Amino acid sequence: MDDLAALTAALRDASPREILAAALERFGGDLVIAFSGAEDVLLVEYAHQLGRPYRVLSVDTGRLHPETYRFFAAVEARYEIRVEVAFPEAAAVEALVRRKGLFSFLEDGHSECCAIRKVEPLRRHLAGVRAWVTGQRRDQSLGTRTEVAVVERDPVFRGKDGAALLKFNPLAGETSASIWELIRALELPYNALHDRGMVSIGCEPCTRAILPGQHEREGRWWWELAGSKECGLHAGNIARHGDGEPR
Repeated sequence: MDDLAALTAALRDASPREILAAALERFGGDLVIAFSGAEDVLLVEYAHQLGRPYRVLSVDTGRLHPETYRFFAAVEARYEIRVEVAFPEAAAVEALVRRKGLFSFLEDGHSECCAIRKVEPLRRHLAGVRAWVTGQRRDQSLGTRTEVAVVERDPVFRGKDGAALLKFNPLAGETSASIWELIRALELPYNALHDRGMVSIGCEPCTRAILPGQHEREGRWWWELAGSKECGLHAGNIARHGDGEPR
């Protein structure tokens, strides 16, 4: 990891496919590709094209849309893979629901629910690898993702044996338009919710369609301030922007 600067320089002008190839070559089975049920399918497609063994990881919060589960199944069938799924601790979910009900996040923010249903399961699984790949793009959030690097030390999670975890963001410099051009050109499967105006897709209670002219993250946690549109998986983005506590 001491050569992070050299790796960053080497990948600065690389294409997303080349970035993913470098990540897989370096880390192999010690790397997972995060798949959230949105445009991340392009990363799976690139991994498939490269012909190397690869792992795909998703977090199932227990509150995803039915369309998202069908999308997962379509991706597994197309690429003949099994998506590794991180589930939250049942006891922690039960305790939260018993204490606050099913929709406490509407009253006190999404941080606590996301911490239990998303952050903790991912933390557990990333503790078994040395690097991970995400589908983050700089244009996804004007408030928190404009400084997303192509490769970075993860500021939130630790990897195998407690070591620093490397985080690759091959799509950082891409735009929503360019991603969707490729998804359609390659006839890749996608979440049917996109056809209903949902762009950034998360849990069912916390995702809604956006109106023309709205930014894609405005469909997530719409009852909260724009500066907090992160669930905790990428809380380092908020820290970089000096916007209070990671969410």
